[in-house]
Amino acid sequence: MKKFLALSVLAALSHSAWADVNYSLAVTQPEHHLGNVSVEFPQTAQAHLDVKLPAWRTGRYEILNLANGVRFFEATGENGKALRWEKIDASTWRVHLDKPTEVKIDYQVYANELGKRARHIDDSHAFIDASGFFMFSESFRQEPVTVKLDVPKAWRSVSGMDSAGSKHSFKAADYDVLVDSPIETGINQHHTFAVDGRDYELVIWGEGNYDVEQMLIDLKKLVATGNIIWDAYPYQRYVFMVHATSGAGGATEHLNSTIIQRPRDRFGSREDYLAFISTAAHEFIHTWNVKAYRPEGLVPYDYTHINYDKLLWIAEGSTSYFEDHLMVRSGIATTDEFLNVLTKTVNRHLLSPGREVQSASETSFDKWINQGGDHARNYSTNIYSEGSLISMALDIDLLENSQGKQSYRDVHRALYNQYKMPHGFTVKDVKTILKQLTGRDYSQWWANNVDAPADIDFDLLFKKVGLVLERPKAAKALASVDAMAKNTGELLTLTHVRRDGAAWQAGLTADDKIVAINKKHVGKDLKSSLETFKAGDKVTVDFIRRDALRSTTLTLAQGFDKDKKLVADKQATKQQMALFKAWMGVEHPNLAIK
Repeated sequence: MKKFLALSVLAALSHSAWADVNYSLAVTQPEHHLGNVSVEFPQTAQAHLDVKLPAWRTGRYEILNLANGVRFFEATGENGKALRWEKIDASTWRVHLDKPTEVKIDYQVYANELGKRARHIDDSHAFIDASGFFMFSESFRQEPVTVKLDVPKAWRSVSGMDSAGSKHSFKAADYDVLVDSPIETGINQHHTFAVDGRDYELVIWGEGNYDVEQMLIDLKKLVATGNIIWDAYPYQRYVFMVHATSGAGGATEHLNSTIIQRPRDRFGSREDYLAFISTAAHEFIHTWNVKAYRPEGLVPYDYTHINYDKLLWIAEGSTSYFEDHLMVRSGIATTDEFLNVLTKTVNRHLLSPGREVQSASETSFDKWINQGGDHARNYSTNIYSEGSLISMALDIDLLENSQGKQSYRDVHRALYNQYKMPHGFTVKDVKTILKQLTGRDYSQWWANNVDAPADIDFDLLFKKVGLVLERPKAAKALASVDAMAKNTGELLTLTHVRRDGAAWQAGLTADDKIVAINKKHVGKDLKSSLETFKAGDKVTVDFIRRDALRSTTLTLAQGFDKDKKLVADKQATKQQMALFKAWMGVEHPNLAIK
C-alpha cells in the first residue's frame, strides 16, 4: 500500500492536472524588436524537462527557423535555484532536475519577421503568435495557460483568447489553444459588431487607404454566410486582425481569429478591396475547414516535425473554392467579378505545365518541401489553385448527377458533423461520404482527378452550368516565345520558360538575359520586341548566360494579346441555367440581365 501511495504521489507530482502554465512577455526594447519571455511550469518529478519552441506554425505548412531569435536562456527551480540545462536540437532545451520542483525559464526573443506572421515587435505594436514566442513542454501541453503582457501604457491588446482579468492578460484551456490564438497589441483601431448573436472584432494596425465603414459592412455580410455550408458555428466570438503595412502580405487562419496582411496602399481600388475581402472569406471558412475539422495527418499537430497528409488540397484548395461562393451569395461580389476571378484561376492552370506532372495528392504531401519559381511552374502544382479547381469539378459533378439537390457543400457539412476535432478524416472517409450522399462509388473519379494529374475538360465542365471559356473577338494573334521576362535595366531577364514551348526548345532557360532578336536590341518587354514577327518565323536570339554572350535560333509560337475569358453562354438551356443557380446560389447571368 505504501509503495502504491508513493507511486501515486510521484505521478501527481510528474503531471499536476490542476496547475496552470504561466507565460509572460515584457516588450522591453521595441525599437530593437526585443522582448523577454518567462514561463512557469508546475512542479514535476521528471529527471528532466524538455521545453521546445515549435519548428513551424499552424496555417503555414513549412518548417520555419523560429528558434533562431532565442538568447539568454535560463532555468531556475524553487527558491530561484539555477538548474542545469543543455540544448539538444535546433528548438529543444533540456532542463535537468535533481528533485521534484517547479521550473521557471527565461529567455530573450528577437522578433523582426513580420511576414512570417509568427513574431514581430516594433515601437508601435507586437504581433504575438505563440509558436514564435512561447516554449512548451509535452508534459504540460494539456494544462491551462495564462499569458500576461508588459507593454507600453497606450497599447491595446486583443486576442481570440478569453481575458484573464486585465486588459493585457489572457487565458486558454491549453497550449494548443494558445498557439492557435495570436495576440495583436499596440496602437491600433478597434471596432466591434454583432451578427446573429455572435460577437466580432476588427483590429487594424497601420495607416492605409482602407475604408473601415465598408470593411465593417461587408464583414457583417460575410460572417452571416456560415449556414450556407455548415449546420452550426464553432465559435461565439471572432477577431479579424488586419496589418496595413509594407514588406509583408498574406494571411493565416486561427481557431477563432485571423491575421490578414496587405500593403497599406492596396485597399482602395475595387480590385484590391475584393482581394482583401476574399482573403477574409478564405480565413473565415478555415474556422470550419482546418480548425473545426481537418485531415488525419494534422491531428494532433506535431509542432516540431512535418505533418504529412495527402488531403491538404481539401484543407486549402476547397477553402479557396468556397471563398468565391460566399462572396457571391452574400452580395459582396457580383457574378461578373466572380467570373473574372475564376477566369484568372483557369488560365493560370492552363498555362502551368506542372498540371500534367503532379497530382493533387502528391502536391499535398509535398507541400512542406515544394518550392516556387520556374521549375515549380513546369513540374508542380499547388494545393490552392489545383485544389480549388478539383473542388469545382467535383461540385458540378455532384450537382449534375443529383439535378442540383446535392453539392460539395454537403460533403463539407458531413465532414464537420462527423469528424469534428479531435478526430481527423482520411481519404477513405471522404470517399465514404461521397458514396453515402450519392450511392455512387467515387474511387475511379478520385484515381483520375486526385491521385493522378487532373485532366479537366473545362469546355465540357462549364457548359453544364451555362458558361463558355472563349477568347474575346477583339483578340489579336501575335508571335510568342512561350516565356515570361522582367526588365532588368538594359536587358530582359527570363523568369519563366514554359516546358516544351518555343524558348524551351531553343535551349533558353530562366535567368538568361535577352540582348537582341535578329540582331536588334530588345525593347522594354518581349511583346513589343516581337510586334513585327508572326508565329512560325525563325529568329536569332542573342542572350547572356554566366556573363558570356551566346546565340540560338528560335521558332516563334502562336500567342494572343488577350486571354480566354469565362462568360455566360447566350445559348444556355433552362436546365443549364438552373444548375448554375444551384451551383452559385444566384441567377444565371442570362436571367439576371432581364
